Amino acid sequence: MTVQLDRPTGGPVRPVAEEKVSRKQKRARRRRQDLVGWGFVGLATFLVIGLSVFPAGWAFFISRKKWNLLSPAKDVGWRNYQAMVNDPEVWAAVRHTLFFTAMFVPISIFLGVLIAVALNQRIRLVGFYRTAIFIPFVASAAATGILAGFVFEPNYGSANDILRRLGLPPQPWLESPTQAMIVIVIIALWGQVGFCVVVYLAALQDIPQEIVEAAVVDGANRRQVFRYVTMPELAPVTVFTAVWQTITALQLFDLVYTTTRGGPVNSTVTLVYYVYKVAFQESRFGYGAAVSYGLFALTMIVTLFMIWYSRRTKIEAF
Repeated sequence: MTVQLDRPTGGPVRPVAEEKVSRKQKRARRRRQDLVGWGFVGLATFLVIGLSVFPAGWAFFISRKKWNLLSPAKDVGWRNYQAMVNDPEVWAAVRHTLFFTAMFVPISIFLGVLIAVALNQRIRLVGFYRTAIFIPFVASAAATGILAGFVFEPNYGSANDILRRLGLPPQPWLESPTQAMIVIVIIALWGQVGFCVVVYLAALQDIPQEIVEAAVVDGANRRQVFRYVTMPELAPVTVFTAVWQTITALQLFDLVYTTTRGGPVNSTVTLVYYVYKVAFQESRFGYGAAVSYGLFALTMIVTLFMIWYSRRTKIEAF
């Protein structure tokens, strides 16, 4: 039997039939590997899609309806979105949400870097300190809000007790329209800074020690090493952390629900809490779904802007 030979330039002589069999074996092996992979992640992927795509599609369907779950749904087209644009309560919730975001995100990143640098040193009980910083992050946000409600209670809370011991006047805290949102920022920082610390601590430990030693040999002091070596290495992590914390801030709900319920005089009503109020307290599910899609659009715009800005400034985030 005559066997046709394939003679590639500079390569060994190899029968075409053997090469075809090898290709079939590789494809079969790849299919088996794909099946094994999907066997592990298939169910989880199905659950994630079912718990995200279907609710999103159902919410968009409801957003074009007038429905209170009791009477039949009435198709209103885009009127819910038009009403949202002209609703002063929505814009007030947007202002409160953006105010919280503008305070929470930069402070959490700054504190995360500061604490991570401190915990990256060789100090005694450093493991205990790292654990203590991270515990508030894994604690329930509802429990954090309830505990903070006792701490900042104007009459018998420990915050005002400390002020009295220092000879300072007590404050209304969560009962003041001008102080309530700032207090919520403080509570959120206490619960979320641990995430930033862990991310930055991992990034600091991933910096090649050779780069730092080379900078020291060239005469750089500790401040110059941090500014010109450490900070550029932390830039991609900073973009990721900023995006993550921004999304967390825009979705603020649990702390508002467990502390102020949107008060006093609606000064802490955020967008997510306003969706809850409209949908589940006033039974205006169509309008609530429309506002939730407005929140989705706002989150997407802010996130894309941050990623675009990071790429423009030549920070490779992802």
